[in-house]
Amino acid sequence: MDILVIGAGVVGLAIARALALRGHGVIVAEKTGGIGNGVSSRNSEVIHAGMYYPSGSLRAHHCVNGRRMLYAFCESHGVPHRRCGKLIVATNALEQAKIEGIYEQGLANGVEGLSFLTGEEAAALEPNLACTGAVLSRETGIVDSHGLMLALQGDLEAAGGMIAFHAPVERIARDGTGWNVHVGGTEPAEISVYAVVNAAGLGAQALARSTEGYAPERVPPLVLAKGNYFGCLGKPAFSRLIYPAPVDGGLGTHVTLDLAGRMRFGPDVEWIENETYEVDPGRAEGFYAAIRRYWPGLPDGALVPDYAGIRPKLTGPGEKAADFMIEGPEEHGLAGLVHLFGIESPGLTSSLSLAEDVADRLGI
Repeated sequence: MDILVIGAGVVGLAIARALALRGHGVIVAEKTGGIGNGVSSRNSEVIHAGMYYPSGSLRAHHCVNGRRMLYAFCESHGVPHRRCGKLIVATNALEQAKIEGIYEQGLANGVEGLSFLTGEEAAALEPNLACTGAVLSRETGIVDSHGLMLALQGDLEAAGGMIAFHAPVERIARDGTGWNVHVGGTEPAEISVYAVVNAAGLGAQALARSTEGYAPERVPPLVLAKGNYFGCLGKPAFSRLIYPAPVDGGLGTHVTLDLAGRMRFGPDVEWIENETYEVDPGRAEGFYAAIRRYWPGLPDGALVPDYAGIRPKLTGPGEKAADFMIEGPEEHGLAGLVHLFGIESPGLTSSLSLAEDVADRLGI
């Protein structure tokens, strides 16, 4: 069967690969000139363990399952990664209660390698850290996200799939038992396929509204939450990722490391109306205050603006975080169609597990 996947981010590539490995003819339509040019290229590159999400949620299931699949994939495909571990830290009684809840949630979700530490035990692991207690997650890691996407692309193409770049999808209409897809750009075309998967990230809602027969009221709101990152001058102060207790809309301004050993901080949460990726240097003041709660030794002048990403959220400030939303034939009644909405963190970690889920929902 011929299948079109819209979006060549990490989730779209993983889905296309899974479908191609099942023997289908797969085309990926990507509006830009390369893979991973949207949400997938602007994240922390963290492999999450799965302790933050409510039991039974799609995020909990796909994060835990996807993390196990991702480590195995990276090892088998030579994708650079490191299981470095992380500490989720508390600096007061309220945060202590929060991280105790995260620890319990992790155990309920079947997350391996969790330990609850006193402040002294955490400081023994990371001498620059100041905290009253911490959750140690040994299964958290980091990955070369572009290397991961290149490996997914390689498997896709080896299985006979292809990616069409500069191919923005404008409209999806019923075509007998399949779908007719209108592609714009410099060389407009129409493609007839058996099934369509909308993995367009920030563009998923617009595409859903341009899908014939898909009820407009089923399209969830798109809420943009910008996450700014600041680099840090000097040698890394930590060997593990350091996360504070979560905040409204995100996991707090945390320490991330890349595979080259560079240390950076972020993302924060900046609710915005329109896409913009410029990092305001003035936000550094808030970063210093947040970071010094657990790293008092952060020197003045150490932070420099780095990059920003945008989370495709389904809920806004003060609202309970929404689960991943996967709309397949069982939900909307249209054969051969899957829309994915709100695939933010832990989307990268969950990508391989989400891919199998989508393929199963298509019944192919």
